[in-house]
Amino acid sequence: MRFTWLSLFILPLLVSAGTEEQQILNPQVEMVEPYTPATTSKPTLADLLTIEPAASIFYSYARELELSERFADANTYSTVLAPSNKAVMALARKPHQGPKPVDDTVIISEKEFDEQTKRNVQRWVASHIIPETPVSFPSSESYPTLLDDKSVQFSEINGRGDAPAWSRVQIEDGIHIIGMKEVSAITLPHLDKCYKY
Repeated sequence: MRFTWLSLFILPLLVSAGTEEQQILNPQVEMVEPYTPATTSKPTLADLLTIEPAASIFYSYARELELSERFADANTYSTVLAPSNKAVMALARKPHQGPKPVDDTVIISEKEFDEQTKRNVQRWVASHIIPETPVSFPSSESYPTLLDDKSVQFSEINGRGDAPAWSRVQIEDGIHIIGMKEVSAITLPHLDKCYKY
């Protein structure tokens, strides 16, 4: 019985002494500063596309590409002709599918298929980005896109005299701008259809 009483007093002392011995301080470990996210004083194209639900399908394609790095740079001037979600969904062949192949019987490897899909998306997204802002509405000038040999022109639609300038233009094949966001170095018109690239 004495041993039981004695162990009740000594056991807590042994336990606390054991934990104190286990606390080892390593002087070679440097203190790491807490993570601080990068911030900018003005919104980026990535910020604008993130909060713009009407262009979410376009942005989901775009953010998978190296090209999307320009979206995070607040000093990169761009006009993004973002097709609305409805316009992308209405496409017979989605951007990753590209144009209809000439010969459907050709079998390609999975790796070739993945590379082709990425190229198709790259071409589609690049064809919707004009590397300058602002652009003039309407304009006889043709604006080159990031896709070689692809440019767009904003021609005037008659009969909309009181509407904002962006709503009085069309792009090839009767494609209309249905909405517009402008922030610092960014112009983000929303298109009612996708154009050919």
